[in-house]
Amino acid sequence: MPLTLTLTKNVLPADKLQSAVKQLTQSFLKHHGLAGNTVMTPNVTAQVQILDPSHSFSGGEPLRGAWVEWKTPSFAFSTREVQVACGKEATEILHELSGGEQPKDNIYFNVVHTVDGTWNLNGEPLTNEELGKAIALGAPAPSAR
Repeated sequence: MPLTLTLTKNVLPADKLQSAVKQLTQSFLKHHGLAGNTVMTPNVTAQVQILDPSHSFSGGEPLRGAWVEWKTPSFAFSTREVQVACGKEATEILHELSGGEQPKDNIYFNVVHTVDGTWNLNGEPLTNEELGKAIALGAPAPSAR
């Protein structure tokens, strides 16, 4: 489940980028009931893109922004509860890591769903059903949940 975290330069200090990715990853796993899942955890990947301040805009005007975008199978983020919880928590994480400097209304969150059958694990394209079975194999023991 790739995460793309795009930030205007200096929205977060460079030494906070890894923490941002880790916290956003943990939030995704937690809200999907996948914390500790040995199949899913290493397959939540991320890339961070830093934009020159002259390359981010709102309404055509310069903006210091932060964008959190997840690419997932269609069964992820399928309930309103998960959508709201992940979006709010992502906003809080980035606002806090910015030292409170990044306005919450300039932190954006969205999800893109992939076409069923195009999700790869270990180099194999899987359907949603196959992916669900693979994820189930990595579920932590009940005491770890």
